[in-house]
Amino acid sequence: MTIKKWLLVLCVPAIAWAAGTNWSWSAGDHDYTVKMGGLLRHYTVHVPPGYNGKTVLPVVVMLHGGGGTSAAAATETGWSAKADQEGFLAVFPNALARDPSKPGSFTCNPQLWNDGSDRFYPGQQAPDDVAFLNTMLDELLAKFAVDERRIFVTGFSNGASMTFRVGAELVRRIAAIAPVAGACWLEPLKVGRPISMCYITGTADPLNLIGGGVPKLATGASDKVRAKPKPPVRDSILKWAKAIGCPVTPQKTSAANGVRTEIYGPGRAGAEVVYITVEGLGHTWAGGKSLLPEFMVGQRSAKLKATDVLWDFFKRQTSSAPIPVVKQRD
Repeated sequence: MTIKKWLLVLCVPAIAWAAGTNWSWSAGDHDYTVKMGGLLRHYTVHVPPGYNGKTVLPVVVMLHGGGGTSAAAATETGWSAKADQEGFLAVFPNALARDPSKPGSFTCNPQLWNDGSDRFYPGQQAPDDVAFLNTMLDELLAKFAVDERRIFVTGFSNGASMTFRVGAELVRRIAAIAPVAGACWLEPLKVGRPISMCYITGTADPLNLIGGGVPKLATGASDKVRAKPKPPVRDSILKWAKAIGCPVTPQKTSAANGVRTEIYGPGRAGAEVVYITVEGLGHTWAGGKSLLPEFMVGQRSAKLKATDVLWDFFKRQTSSAPIPVVKQRD
């Protein structure tokens, strides 16, 4: 090897370190951990091609469903591919299993978000998932060039319920939320700053019943972990609409190809609520993949691609909140 090549090998790591890259500028998935309460919490950041560490990018945080994983959520929703197309950071955090000392399992030891429902942790200390996600955002701002006024959160099922909670409790950091097939359990709901919401669910979802009630698989089976009755979906929609100052009557309603859309607003500071139902859709991500069989969760649907719709919604939103000061990591 020539002297010139040796110098290049020696200098490139130093240049990268000086620039603060930590080798996280390359496109693709990067896994990180943060220690909280004596436990390691995990999240994955998908970096789009062309990221240079200088131009700030929006962030979409995707919260998986109960019993799911960050990897499964990425596969089911296609947020990574969308990030590559549109140029944003897609972030996939992992919830803790009910017994963190054992491997997670959908049926025996599900990974669950502490969404405010008091469903999952009887007789044990519930994890502070809001603190985890807040710390994760701190790390993102320290590691990556992030547009702090365009941080968005979406989630599916239990992750959707957690999305409501994050939107309410981390309202100064979040520009908009998009729960998919979940419930707002917070009572009373207090949102310190009006942020817009887009909500999607299926009319034939057995685990997120339009009219409310006990969630059951399409087989009719249920379990103790997920068996707390859910409120009617519209209750969650109107709860958020009222909290951000929107009228409780839709300002606009449209329907086409089995997709019905209601728009509530404008509320305070122009915030709005968009409520979308997909006819015949079961407990799956609309237009995405399902890792669970149809006989358990109901039918899939290609009438709407939730990831495309939600990104179009997010692109219209920008936070007006003061930017939090985050100390850069050494």
